[in-house]
Amino acid sequence: MNIQDFEMDFFSLKGKNAIVTGGNSGLGQAFALALAKAGANLFIPSIITDDGTTERLINEAGGKMVFMQADITKDGVPKQIIDGCVEALGSVDILVNSAGICKIAEVQDFGREQWDPMIQLNLTAAFELSYEASKRMIPQRSGKIINICSLFSFLGGQWSPAYAATKHGIAGLTKAYCDELAQYNIQVNGIAPGYYATEITTATRSNPETNQRVLDHIPANRWGETQDLMGTTVFLASRASDYVNGHLLVVDGGYLVR
Repeated sequence: MNIQDFEMDFFSLKGKNAIVTGGNSGLGQAFALALAKAGANLFIPSIITDDGTTERLINEAGGKMVFMQADITKDGVPKQIIDGCVEALGSVDILVNSAGICKIAEVQDFGREQWDPMIQLNLTAAFELSYEASKRMIPQRSGKIINICSLFSFLGGQWSPAYAATKHGIAGLTKAYCDELAQYNIQVNGIAPGYYATEITTATRSNPETNQRVLDHIPANRWGETQDLMGTTVFLASRASDYVNGHLLVVDGGYLVR
């Protein structure tokens, strides 16, 4: 390709079909809407019942959405999701492993009861979905897998060793799958969000002391907003990132440098 052949439609996802786990709430909803605005159709599996909001937003963006009520930690469900997307939309071009949970407790109170559900959802389900998606992507010689990592892919996990373990694990899975799948023109990358103004950070943001403690660590001096992740998602899902592989793209306002 010559440099004069580069066009902004390299960021277009028109005609592409994407799966976003947990895509009808939180950051997952922002990932899904970003892909729809770039032209993709969405297949959204979630344990949370869809109230119609996400479908409305995606339809308004010109995309099509298919919802599947599903617990991705159950045996056989990841394969059902991949097969369901192909049946409903025709292909799986993009997989965003977004669904995740974070349970918090002091180390002496953090046992298998807290550990197991997080390993199953944050790491094992993402692996199984990537495994099943790769079976579809290899024959078509194209695909994008985007794993939602975290700053705790790099840092320790005070009060949540399982969260840190899963996010370190998903970073490793990203690199391992890149190493295997790059030869088939499949790109596997991660997004590592910093601290974002979402429902799960409400308590931290509403306390002046803890809010300021976080802001003091962010050179941008503000919490991230969901739209700060949307362009990153489109970039990693599009042709514009075809030579970006095995990379964890941090979107944190500079948190890790301070």
